[in-house]
Amino acid sequence: MARALSTLRFVPLEQSQVPEILEIEREANSAPWSERSFLNECTNPNAVFLVALLDGVLVAYGGVWLLVDEAHVTTVAVRDSARRQGIARRLVVELLNASKEQGMTCATLEVRAGNEAARGLYESLGFQIAARRKGYYPDNNEDALVMWLHHLDGWEPPR
Repeated sequence: MARALSTLRFVPLEQSQVPEILEIEREANSAPWSERSFLNECTNPNAVFLVALLDGVLVAYGGVWLLVDEAHVTTVAVRDSARRQGIARRLVVELLNASKEQGMTCATLEVRAGNEAARGLYESLGFQIAARRKGYYPDNNEDALVMWLHHLDGWEPPR
């Protein structure tokens, strides 16, 4: 049974949380980021990187890079035991709202072509498939779909 999300909150990533992030990263990704990559996000002035805490427990994380006027979603992952509760959706909304506040006018991301759950999430938030990158993922040569959300500056999350 899904836990109530009333205690869900989002906070900036801290260096001390990287070991927990790495646990989730290995669980969620077949080509995981390195520890150094996450440590770099802690001090990247052109990024927003948030962790989701549910009942004080780190259950998800996500980040965007802020490039000129574009928010590039770099990663989103949820602990296996916390999936299918709407946490990823709320996290992406937080990231997009933070990007809007920083003056970004559009958002983009790459998603594995076979990751239907993630594609559905992004499409429900207004992202549209714009291109396919053949063999983008090195662990299995899977294609990536490039998705865009235009007009982020006027975007409101769908209800």
